[in-house]
Amino acid sequence: MQVQSGGFELIIKELDYSLMLLPQKAIYIHKYRALLIADPHFGKAAHFRKAGIPISEHLHDDDLQKISQLIIQCEPNEIYFLGDLFHSDLNESWWGLEAFIDLFPKVNFHLVKGNHDILPKACYTSGKWIIHEETLEIENLLLSHEPLLEVPKSKINLCGHIHPGISLRGKGRQKVTLPCFFYCQQRILLPAFGRFTGLDVLSCTKSDQAFVIADDMVIQIN
Repeated sequence: MQVQSGGFELIIKELDYSLMLLPQKAIYIHKYRALLIADPHFGKAAHFRKAGIPISEHLHDDDLQKISQLIIQCEPNEIYFLGDLFHSDLNESWWGLEAFIDLFPKVNFHLVKGNHDILPKACYTSGKWIIHEETLEIENLLLSHEPLLEVPKSKINLCGHIHPGISLRGKGRQKVTLPCFFYCQQRILLPAFGRFTGLDVLSCTKSDQAFVIADDMVIQIN
């Protein structure tokens, strides 16, 4: 694996874990050679086009290119999508996504299903995906779409769903809202990977840790 420029190494000492928070809105775990991605929402552009709203498919093409670059840089054996892989009903974008993952036969693609993952069963049983209907436990890590209500003391929950963001204020009335990784009460919220997604602005207390993504860097702000 190449060292990822702009990333932030989050070390969880009590569990002896090192998580690389990447500016591409993903997490790499070297111990498992695993890449974690939340909320890409592929197919959302086509969903809006069906409704008469002209949204370019290039949005998703750029996201696929970003995944391709991450695979080249990190050389993962496993990629875990933490829910909302596909935005809504089946459309032509699904077959483009499956054609893309066929380019990487040495990588296992997992889906921990989220609330938007409602495609016909045949889509998930094509043999291209490893599907997890419930929370996936990997030693001390709990992978889920939505944040778990309870997390055992010896565990860390890695999840999506929230699309976390932080608002930063500058001089005068300047304000910018940025996507972030958010570490709170044994839960690490991943930013939404998809470009065509919004942000839920979170408040950061002294006991929380927030890592914003700005200028292709991951920066801890507290």
